[in-house]
Amino acid sequence: MPPRIAPLRSPPLLFAHRGGRAHAPENTLEAFRRAIGLGATGLESDVWLTSDGVPVLDHDGRVGRSLRRSALSSLRRDELPGYIPSLADLYETLPAVADGTVQVCLDVMDAAAAAPVVSLVTAVDRSAELWLAYPDWRILVEWRGLDAAVRLVDSTRLDRITAGPERRAADLAAAGVSAVNLRASEWSGGLCTLFHRFGLECFGWDAQQVRQIAALLDHGLDGIFGDHVDRLVAAAALA
Repeated sequence: MPPRIAPLRSPPLLFAHRGGRAHAPENTLEAFRRAIGLGATGLESDVWLTSDGVPVLDHDGRVGRSLRRSALSSLRRDELPGYIPSLADLYETLPAVADGTVQVCLDVMDAAAAAPVVSLVTAVDRSAELWLAYPDWRILVEWRGLDAAVRLVDSTRLDRITAGPERRAADLAAAGVSAVNLRASEWSGGLCTLFHRFGLECFGWDAQQVRQIAALLDHGLDGIFGDHVDRLVAAAALA
């Protein structure tokens, strides 16, 4: 068995994907609270902007049924169903259950949401706990100036890194990006070592089984996203 590769971050972050949707309705305050209670050290959600400029947490960005579904961007905050929390709701919840120690990673689904998100998080003094993920790193780096404490995540796929991982790593490091997020199945120990060499943390998403999560930790990953918080915690205990 090859030796375990040391992560840049110890212990690695255990992100509850969509709040840990295996345990409660996804992207709800109930899910976020439950995830923290189970031992998650990070929360993940998608963030959208309503028509009145409020960042809200939801996966597909639409509400309603069948052909009458409406985009969240076309609705005011007060027109949304009660189960969809705003980002402000999440941060009002976090101090009570985690004393501000849980990291939050937001997949920015609308680039226009980045500035309002950072403004809100800066106002509540939680910038150092926030990670913003986006699939276009050239747009992502434009947010570097919003708040130096917020960390940026290049959320991508290997087949989109056309210039090669080493070139991408150098570009990201020079631009102030903090981490790379790939599907769990795309990571290897060698790839993680390469990104680590440039000071970039390595995140993996869609990690659902204990053996898979444990293997990723052996590769040196710094953060793992999974639906099952209990499995994330169990795998971390084996590392």
